[in-house]
Amino acid sequence: MRGEVMKLKANGIEINYEIEGDGPLVTFSHSLACNLSMWDEQVRALRGRYRVLRYDTRGHGQTSAPEGAYTLDQLSDDLKGLLDGLGIGATHFVGLSMGGMIGQVFALKHPAMVQSLALCDTTSRYPAGAAAIWEDRIKTVSAKGMEPMVAPTLERWFTPPFRARHKDLMERVGAMIRSTPAAGYVGCCHALPKINVTDRLRDVRCPALVIVGEDDPGTPVGMARDIHAALPAADLAVLCRASHLSNLEQPEEFNRALGGFFDKLSGRTKL
Repeated sequence: MRGEVMKLKANGIEINYEIEGDGPLVTFSHSLACNLSMWDEQVRALRGRYRVLRYDTRGHGQTSAPEGAYTLDQLSDDLKGLLDGLGIGATHFVGLSMGGMIGQVFALKHPAMVQSLALCDTTSRYPAGAAAIWEDRIKTVSAKGMEPMVAPTLERWFTPPFRARHKDLMERVGAMIRSTPAAGYVGCCHALPKINVTDRLRDVRCPALVIVGEDDPGTPVGMARDIHAALPAADLAVLCRASHLSNLEQPEEFNRALGGFFDKLSGRTKL
């Protein structure tokens, strides 16, 4: 069962979102080259006890994909516009990879709006050498579109045994990558490598959970440990046999960590 599909105009774009369930509000923000459907398993697990909002980031899914370089401040302002437009004053927030970067920037800009922060397979800064990788991606997609990104991205996102066993999911995620607007992918590739908030995370006072797949090559466990160490009130969950999209590779473990975190905060128990 899908939630009602809606669009809302905010910050100069149309944002596609879904909202379903009842209870404390949890907002989900997806990875680069994905869309809100990457959270299907988490929504199924939570919507009996929580009201779940998920949305397509600028340049992704059914949200507008303007040309040009985006910034993390802009992506954070999109989220602010969506929440304001829906009359939401505060939310629990879950972001994976790009979504986690948006969450960190948003929590620093709007601390009163974030009740808790779950940062999954993400980073608070990149090493200097990483810029070249993002430049290569921008060049490739600008010249040839998204197709050349599909295979190498799936290799980074999932462990080899998992890819071999789950061809259907690889096709589904491959289709998500392939259908990402090139302008949106390139726009976000300009924004993400500029993240550099590690030293400011001490100002994030809300409860936090850091989740990472032990085999994540893009935002490895060391980056998760840096975030965990920098946040004043954070738990860390390292998921075995999971790569970058740990919510899809180990959904039960991911949901157990996330659901336990929320249930503890909200005083709710699993049915």
